[in-house]
Amino acid sequence: MTGAASTTGKGFSDPRYRDLIGLLVEARQREGLSQGALAKKLGRHQQFVSRYEIGERRLDVVEFADIARSLGCDPAALVGSVAPVRP
Repeated sequence: MTGAASTTGKGFSDPRYRDLIGLLVEARQREGLSQGALAKKLGRHQQFVSRYEIGERRLDVVEFADIARSLGCDPAALVGSVAPVRP
């Protein structure tokens, strides 16, 4: 995961979730998109992207799929990369 995402924000308590969001951040950066440019593609405000990237807002599955597809990623492949729960 890259960037300075907060680990104290709501929704970021599970390191697997932080890693998943980190993959979205990396994909956005790899595509050369600013938060604002991605938000425009999604029909949302830049703050929407900022808030989920720093952990102030947790994504639901539909939002996650929309974002992943907007970044040229396969949502199922990203979710499939999440490590299993360790007892």
